[in-house]
Amino acid sequence: MVAFVFNFLDILSHGRSNNVILKEIAGSEAAFRSLMKSWFTHSPLFSIMKSFAEKNFTVIVTSDHGSVLCSRGTMAHGKKDTSTNLRYKYGDNLNCTPKEALLIKKPREYRLPAFNLATTYIIAKEDFYFVYPNKYNEYIRQFQNSFQHGGISLEEMVVPVAIMTPKK
Repeated sequence: MVAFVFNFLDILSHGRSNNVILKEIAGSEAAFRSLMKSWFTHSPLFSIMKSFAEKNFTVIVTSDHGSVLCSRGTMAHGKKDTSTNLRYKYGDNLNCTPKEALLIKKPREYRLPAFNLATTYIIAKEDFYFVYPNKYNEYIRQFQNSFQHGGISLEEMVVPVAIMTPKK
């Protein structure tokens, strides 16, 4: 058995939010998927897979997590030392809109670590991502229609697996 890790998709999807050129090139979901397809057809990964097919190897492709196209911002209320992820946060006395995120006030009931008595978690639902009140419009503009992970959605929870055998 041989295992390879290609992190390019994850790097590109997160970098798209912070890079003006990537936003221009892959501004929509269709453009992003087209860019990924172009990368794949010219990548070492595709070359390796073709080589394995020639040798009649079975290839299993999977991911460590899924992702969701986030299109709606939701307010996260907390202190400055709260974690930075856009789809989940932990810290002291966090709060959120219950329809848009899960608020966990007793982390131990969910088998999550409690760093102190006030530790709470918030986890975004569906296609929401967290923004702070002080820079609300800036975060909305920056992360609108970006692929993220760490929340509660079917796309993030179900890990894809493909088993590929060479054509005869």
